[in-house]
Amino acid sequence: MAQPSSKSPANDSRIDFEGELNAEQYSAVTSLEGPHLVIAGAGSGKTRTLVYRVAHLVLQGVHPESILLLTFTRRSAQEMLRRAVGLLDERCHRVSGGTFHSFANITLRRYADRLGYSNSFTIIDRADCVDMIGILRTEGGYERQGRRFPRAETLLNLFSKEINTHRPLEELLEADYGQFVDDLEAIRELRKSYAERKREHNVMDYDDLLVNLRDLLAEHPVARRQLTSTYRYIMIDEYQDTNRLQAHIGALLAASHRNIMVVGDDAQSIYGFRGANFRNIIDFPQIFEGCETLLLEQNYRSTQPILDLSNAVLEKAREKYTKRLFTKLEGDEKPVLLRTTDEYTQAEYICEKVLALREEGVSLQDIAVLCRAAWHTNSLELELNNRNIPFKKFGGIKFVEAAHIKDVCALLKIGVNPLDAAAWFRILQFFEGIGPKTARGLADGVVADGGALGSLVAPKVAKRKYGADLASLKGLLDKISKPRQPLVERLDTTLETYQLWMPKKFDDTPRRVRDLEALAVIAERYSELEEFLTDLAIDPPDFSRPAAVSGADNEDEWMTLSTVHSAKGLEWNTVFLVQMNMGRFPGYNSLQDADDYEEERRLLYVAVTRAKRRLYLIKPEEQKGRGGYFEVAELSPLISEIDRLNQLVDDETYAPAPEEDDWQGDGSTAASADQLKRIQDYFG
Repeated sequence: MAQPSSKSPANDSRIDFEGELNAEQYSAVTSLEGPHLVIAGAGSGKTRTLVYRVAHLVLQGVHPESILLLTFTRRSAQEMLRRAVGLLDERCHRVSGGTFHSFANITLRRYADRLGYSNSFTIIDRADCVDMIGILRTEGGYERQGRRFPRAETLLNLFSKEINTHRPLEELLEADYGQFVDDLEAIRELRKSYAERKREHNVMDYDDLLVNLRDLLAEHPVARRQLTSTYRYIMIDEYQDTNRLQAHIGALLAASHRNIMVVGDDAQSIYGFRGANFRNIIDFPQIFEGCETLLLEQNYRSTQPILDLSNAVLEKAREKYTKRLFTKLEGDEKPVLLRTTDEYTQAEYICEKVLALREEGVSLQDIAVLCRAAWHTNSLELELNNRNIPFKKFGGIKFVEAAHIKDVCALLKIGVNPLDAAAWFRILQFFEGIGPKTARGLADGVVADGGALGSLVAPKVAKRKYGADLASLKGLLDKISKPRQPLVERLDTTLETYQLWMPKKFDDTPRRVRDLEALAVIAERYSELEEFLTDLAIDPPDFSRPAAVSGADNEDEWMTLSTVHSAKGLEWNTVFLVQMNMGRFPGYNSLQDADDYEEERRLLYVAVTRAKRRLYLIKPEEQKGRGGYFEVAELSPLISEIDRLNQLVDDETYAPAPEEDDWQGDGSTAASADQLKRIQDYFG
């Protein structure tokens, strides 16, 4: 079969490629031979371009089976091929499409023997991986070295992150689990045992699929030639999200024919923490010399004022493919930079604005609040519930459902009600050596004694391995159970002790401490413990759904709360971007690293380009600092460094209405009292 020529014209009258695509999309669709890099700006029709290119390749006589479309989700690949079938015909169903991992699985089944596996190998899920590491951890006696050793789940996280980020194990330990740096050699030894055990059992974990496929392509030239001759045209979607392994695999697959098109947006490379490598998309032209770079700049989502701001966000980027997003959509409403007193007035403003938009006909489904970190919406979640505004939260479990928050609340409950058996059952299992049966017996003992705590330090209990922990627990409860003690004092005392306990249960204590600091801030609004706990206990936990839900179960619509990372690829009519302060967005840590700061800039770009018609960037003027004290907040440097900022946004301040008790009235109080008397007289 003669190979199609570069930029060959479409030859099927059923599809008007030139009429249905803009000029830049058409150029990408009809560029066939050789390496191509398509920089697809936000909302520029990237998926449409890939779908049309699949159809165009088939029309040029390319066998569908020789086209390989690699995406990051199976659903994405299926949807693209479904659309290609609808655009052309059933031939597009024969195109090879899927994720890197699914392609690796299929390929390794054919070549497993080259790597020392049989083709009947099984893939173990995360739970099985944790179990296997746990067994090896016990067999190796690592816990008996007189010091605490990482949990099996922590070890799996380390091994996976090492593979996906291409960072040394010692560097990861220093950055995320500093308390285990001295265990480096033991961790390396266990990692080796884990790899050997998997091979002995003929199993692979999720990361092994990519590692083994890369090794097959790099170290077995016969297999590589067979695969590159099978897949003659390769397309990779969301290339900015690939890690080093995935980019290496793609390059090896196209090594002989060089017919590879990668599509993505350098400005949306935001998953560095997962291993996505920004350099993959930047350096692609260096790997494939003579690569043609194409830009998709026409946006089909947002109005021009929003795009003007998004373009300005990228102007100071250190490395980038320069592009200017533009649109033909109508709309001249500028983004709003809104200043509020603190995070509580931020929450109040959002609720009032959401209700007003709802009255204007904007569906809750078309409204989103985006945040840099999930805990940035803690106060807003409570306010939304107080206003009965249903929402779903994406990008982390709901604040009040986090294990450490529930632990603290359980301690507070016991402090004022030692007969709360459910709270006892939770707290007692916090300590090593106490399982469900022992916890039930101890809890029943306290309840049977009328709430007296003496049974926690009884001689037979004191001799157990958890005796010292229960003595510490009793000491804490004695302190916080004193009558008429202010809530803030109870909570401060509880947090002081709980933070000493946390390293015994959690390997990621520093991350969880931030939530406890946020809990302390929320508590300052309350004088009564009962009211505080009631507001926190809004809904029972429900882990059967991927998103936390509040008030949405029986609602036709709900608004979205999401981290920016979880919002990528989505869009809403109206977007509120919260906590636009130094230390929040970007976080303090990213200010110390130039690469991290650049990723924060790209994260802001992603956030801004989620909005279609309205965008609010909200800056509380006061925030709690790293020392736990309130401080005057600085505007995020990602915003303040934008040139011509005052021309791109409307700068406004939110002044909440005065409290009802401060209202002086105009004589209607007496009229109100008279009306109440009339009602009482009438209804009895």
